[in-house]
Amino acid sequence: MKRITTKKLEPGMVLADNVYAYDSGKLIYAKKTVLDDEAITKLIFYSIINVLVEDEEDKSKALKHSDNNSQSYGQRIRQTKEFKAFKKEFEGCAQNFKEVIRDAIDGKNNIDIEKLTGPVLELMDKGRGAANIFDMLHNLRDYDDATYTHSINVAMISNIIAQWMKMSKEDIKVATQAGMLHDVGKLLIPNEIITKPARLTNDEYVIVKTHPTQGYNLLKTMDINEHVKNTALMHHERCDGSGYPLGLKDDKIDKFAKLVSIADVYDAMTSVRVYRSSVCPFAAIETFEKEGLRKYDTDILLTFLINIANTYLLYSVRLNDGTVGEIVFINRDYLSRPTVKCGSEYIDLSVKPNLYIKEII
Repeated sequence: MKRITTKKLEPGMVLADNVYAYDSGKLIYAKKTVLDDEAITKLIFYSIINVLVEDEEDKSKALKHSDNNSQSYGQRIRQTKEFKAFKKEFEGCAQNFKEVIRDAIDGKNNIDIEKLTGPVLELMDKGRGAANIFDMLHNLRDYDDATYTHSINVAMISNIIAQWMKMSKEDIKVATQAGMLHDVGKLLIPNEIITKPARLTNDEYVIVKTHPTQGYNLLKTMDINEHVKNTALMHHERCDGSGYPLGLKDDKIDKFAKLVSIADVYDAMTSVRVYRSSVCPFAAIETFEKEGLRKYDTDILLTFLINIANTYLLYSVRLNDGTVGEIVFINRDYLSRPTVKCGSEYIDLSVKPNLYIKEII
């Protein structure tokens, strides 16, 4: 057996030990579970850092999964001039973020919030629709400086959610800033802990869980909106009280932290992994539907899920049985299970428990 990080998990791998939620001790998956996309997404939803897997994992499954279409949806996107231009600007945003934050951490400067978020707001303000931006974000490959690029992703997703919530222009800007700085405390955690390939000790996990407090302490004396500071502190709080560091519930959690927490988890679940070229958002939507309605603000979560599902209306998809079709109707009661038109047949996935959308093609 060996221990690997959740973002390196591949379909077909087999768990070599039970996996429990860090906060509640709830059993998530039992030993011998064969992982698929849904299971991997759920592990990320619960912020599981790494797991034990058996050495005899079926790597051919992962290869087959990624190669079953000579030109996948994600591959086509990454070949476009638009994507290449977006990627270049995105990387510029990440580099700018890195420089501004590093200067602040090293004590050279306070954070210039306008300089920090200006490039991201400019990137958002180029006539790109939400579906287009999500397509772009879903197809950016992992970077070595993952905390920085994750922060840009969360800033952009938070911006879109704030628009869907019909927030004021100023509040949309604050949501973007909050998304960008939510994880700044992670940059104060020793890198050998953040990147440790082995199981974290209890003491190390306690250190990781200090990143919200450390982020807040870094920002608290700076000339930055209080909602942004609160988001750094509260983005791991959950409405049912199961979060950290304070175990806050419902209206005790800053509304911007509630919004950013959804963007944060969604990005973690849908980030591109090495074994596949595109990411289907419906596994993430289903996990939120099944696991998230008590943990997250209901109004924000449902607004997000309804809108993210609707961005994929009329997209071509492949089901888990290989059937190819087009999404023609979003079921508001089961957002992860729309109706798909396959030839002359209409398949309502909400009444087909053994069928689900495997990938967008």
